[in-house]
Amino acid sequence: MQTPVKFSNSTRSQFFATARHRVDAYFKENGISPNANFAMWFKASFFLGGYGLLYGLIISNLFGAWVMLGLAILLGVFAAFIGFNVSHDAIHGAFSSRSWLNKVLGSSFYFIGANPYVWKLSHNIVHHTYTNIFGHDEDIDVAPGLIRLEDGEEYKPWQRYQHLYAFPLYSLASLSWVFRKDFVKFFQKKIGQHQNPKHPLREYITLFTTKAAYYFCFLILPYLVLDLAWWQIALGFVIMHMVEGLVLGVVFQLAHVVEGTSFPVPVNGQSIQESWAVHQLRTTANFAPQSKTAAFFCGGLNRQIEHHLFPKVCHIHYPAITAIVKQTAAEFELPYLENRTFFSALHSHYRILKRQGRAELAEAA
Repeated sequence: MQTPVKFSNSTRSQFFATARHRVDAYFKENGISPNANFAMWFKASFFLGGYGLLYGLIISNLFGAWVMLGLAILLGVFAAFIGFNVSHDAIHGAFSSRSWLNKVLGSSFYFIGANPYVWKLSHNIVHHTYTNIFGHDEDIDVAPGLIRLEDGEEYKPWQRYQHLYAFPLYSLASLSWVFRKDFVKFFQKKIGQHQNPKHPLREYITLFTTKAAYYFCFLILPYLVLDLAWWQIALGFVIMHMVEGLVLGVVFQLAHVVEGTSFPVPVNGQSIQESWAVHQLRTTANFAPQSKTAAFFCGGLNRQIEHHLFPKVCHIHYPAITAIVKQTAAEFELPYLENRTFFSALHSHYRILKRQGRAELAEAA
């Protein structure tokens, strides 16, 4: 039976204390709040407004089937961007200093068919603590038995082709989230090796009522008001979520499963022989850090190093604190992993999939 992993900081690294002091000083000296600014509110309004507009156009029944399919695809993209740019920050408590406002904005997660309470348990607590540790970090268990990402995983013959089928599998992530993932994680005893808490009654009610509301808005209501056959509505729903799932899946994979990132094995299954912050540097990578386009659409998830170290800082500030973190890592002779472009990161992830699918390398490991 596995036990929770502890970080020993055996080298007594002062990296994080130094980086945190410098980041805090940056905000204080410049009189800047670490929460959302005007640009962040503009982004949130843009994605939430676009999502509402697209849904309204679809449900208006003013267009033909092909136009509505195009709108559904765009709706899936906007749903993913709401997750990146609004929900993610709010659930981390980074959007505002007011907890009630973070809770309201975190409720935007319901727009993508997901539950913010379950996400907070599995992502904020487990993933951010035990990043890339198999058996603990369930965020990297994308498709157990189908996709192999690390040498310690058991090899299956069909994984030789995982570089071909992995991305279609990623596209199913959102559908799984809507119909399965939240329920499974809510009711299982542990998430990774973290004991699931006793959920308040209101969370049981919220889980089922919001899921029912989502199914009504995206399956039943369209069937009642649109001049489409049931199979056309079902097909549009599936395609919308496949687009959403592909965007979500790829962006999250490029942060932790690229060349250079590590998958540490705890000593005696219990201890990581370095500090938590150094562990984050070894298991996390940025991509396209100079791209304003990536920063706008990915909600700062292209700068995952800064996000993992400072999850309560709104992502709109990541470009400013990146230089601080990178310089501090260099001073302490620690890795700072990044891919210059989105496509170089994507290619790196593809190479990992292909390499981990080779039987001869799996046997040698």
